Amino acid sequence: MTRAADPHLAQPADGAGQADGAVRPDDVVRPDDPELAARAAELVRDAVLGDLARRVVAECGADVGLVGVPEPLPGSRPGSEGMVLRHWAGTRADLLHDVPVPAGLGLGGRALAERAPTWVPDYRAATTISHHYDAAVAAEDLYAMLTVPLMDGGAVHGVVYASLRTVVPFGDVRIAAVGKLAAAATLALAGAASWNRAMPRPAAPVRPLTPREHEVLRWAATGRTNPEIAARLGLTCNTVTGYLKAAMHKLGVRNRTELALTARESGLLG
Repeated sequence: MTRAADPHLAQPADGAGQADGAVRPDDVVRPDDPELAARAAELVRDAVLGDLARRVVAECGADVGLVGVPEPLPGSRPGSEGMVLRHWAGTRADLLHDVPVPAGLGLGGRALAERAPTWVPDYRAATTISHHYDAAVAAEDLYAMLTVPLMDGGAVHGVVYASLRTVVPFGDVRIAAVGKLAAAATLALAGAASWNRAMPRPAAPVRPLTPREHEVLRWAATGRTNPEIAARLGLTCNTVTGYLKAAMHKLGVRNRTELALTARESGLLG
């Protein structure tokens, strides 16, 4: 039902506006408003990711589509990665709704950590993943599962799941179909994020990184894990974690995704 317009609301309080009394768009929306740009980017993100979950079911032959969105997880260590399953299609219950997934746990957490697609023909029997979410997966009667990260450079915009209620190996055709949807969604999200980044913001002083912090940051922005960076630079994992935490603190960010975006925007990655 559409609510009738109140004629009193059409008149600006100070008499400003067009001659006919209508409120001009510029009185409400300013094109250089950073808050508006951030809200627009958020709305586009939700629409794109929600549509992605539905399309995985409608176009890729999946029984269930899920999308995890990178977010700081309650109780997690500073700088640790994680996501929350915010979008879904085809589910029968709600055990997979709004589920927090730390990087490395389950199939989606593994895709988030490794920055690469992962799949198993039978989730419940798989030996290459953790089984923290077996109860929720069993409640949905899911077996075969494919997860694909939405990658934009070194940043992850989300992870899409395509799940089936049968044991079946994922063939190249289905993997490619989900990958194409993920790539299209990533392109749309990157475009929306650029609106937000293009808005003028007050410059904040940035404490300079040490050469070692800068070096570790550059490798982290390429998607390398802490153990990979440690092995490449001859450091311990704890030392790499310390450098990344220091870089995050200096740049005022909360996780690796924000770190990569801020470093790229600040020109720290060349």
